[in-house]
Amino acid sequence: MSSTIRNAPSCADDRESGVLNVDEARQQILRSITPLSGPERLPIRSALDRILAEDVISPIDVPGHTNSAMDGFAVRHADLDPEGRVTLRCIGTLMAGQSFAAEIGTGECVRIMTGAPLPVGVDTVVMREHVEENGEHITFGGGERLGQNIRQAGEDLAKGSPALAAGKRLTSADLGLLASLGQAEVSVVRRPRVAFFSTGDELRSLGEPLGEGEVYDSNRYTLFGMLTRAGAELRDLGVIRDDPDALRDAFADAAAHADLVITSGGVSVGDADYTKQVLGELGEVDFWKIAMKPGRPLTFGRLGDAWFFGLPGNPVAVMVTFYQFVLPALHRLAGETDWQPLRMRARLREPLRKRPGRSEFVRGILEQSGDNTQPWVTTTGAQGSGILRSMSTGNCFILLDEEQGSLEAGEEVTVQPFAGFV
Repeated sequence: MSSTIRNAPSCADDRESGVLNVDEARQQILRSITPLSGPERLPIRSALDRILAEDVISPIDVPGHTNSAMDGFAVRHADLDPEGRVTLRCIGTLMAGQSFAAEIGTGECVRIMTGAPLPVGVDTVVMREHVEENGEHITFGGGERLGQNIRQAGEDLAKGSPALAAGKRLTSADLGLLASLGQAEVSVVRRPRVAFFSTGDELRSLGEPLGEGEVYDSNRYTLFGMLTRAGAELRDLGVIRDDPDALRDAFADAAAHADLVITSGGVSVGDADYTKQVLGELGEVDFWKIAMKPGRPLTFGRLGDAWFFGLPGNPVAVMVTFYQFVLPALHRLAGETDWQPLRMRARLREPLRKRPGRSEFVRGILEQSGDNTQPWVTTTGAQGSGILRSMSTGNCFILLDEEQGSLEAGEEVTVQPFAGFV
């Protein structure tokens, strides 16, 4: 007879009935979240990395005129000999920003610079490197194509056509595109307001002395970093002790000033975890068990008008659940319609032990092979959910799905680089 005691399911179990898998939990969250209202108008230099609140329609043709794509000579293609050489007379030079009043006649050409508008009468530009110059006499060879090296008016964007779609995160290239349209300002979704705090009598803030059994609160600092890089407006409420009244006040304060409230700790089955009791009084929340390691306990729901995430207390579990659930919700809240974290394939440099039954997020170090053909990945070492150094030294998650078993060195796995989260 076994002497093992199992009076309740735990995070040590490989399989457990009544739990959600990672994708199911993420999709339930995303279906619940609705984008923020109340856009704001910003100068384009202040709009980098913000989410467009409305479509941008081009008010002009870009380019605004048909122009040369090369430094060279503008010619009538009919004047060229497809098989042999022909000499034409150059009647002038045209710089970008200038115009040429005269129409180009038979046997004539114009020296033209990149971006200069195409003169009337010509239909082809020949690169300067493809001609012989002798004063005003320019000799052309064969093989030049009709219409080559010309950018048509409206070729990039036609007047009245969509330039950028609502829900897009603005990049450096987008700022240049907006400037090319003469747009000095743009309408963007306001930043999500996030309030966060940690719970636990054992936690101490930086600068405080540590007593027996006490630890410094690291979770608020990792949350601060992740939320800052996600573009949120932050309100750090510090460490809240394990007391129902203190928790009640903190939740009420956070929900009154934020779109999203995040806590770390207090979502497990511990005797001192009062979060469930207080949340039941103030909001509508679900306490989930997720088939994942690390990060099994997760709380999600509403506190008044704010969304709520209760994350585990272990430092690595906080980061894993933030990246897999909170970050997609923040992108949805901010109105970004097509965000997906980067995933890629790599080969293992070492074997990995795993039993089917839950998804695992192994911290790894992704490296390019010496011949630049195949990325390789190795683990950061010990993978305990309290070993925050595994996130500091790692640069990716090795994603192992529920049904995945053990893997040998050299096998391919899917990795999720941390750089893909921002």
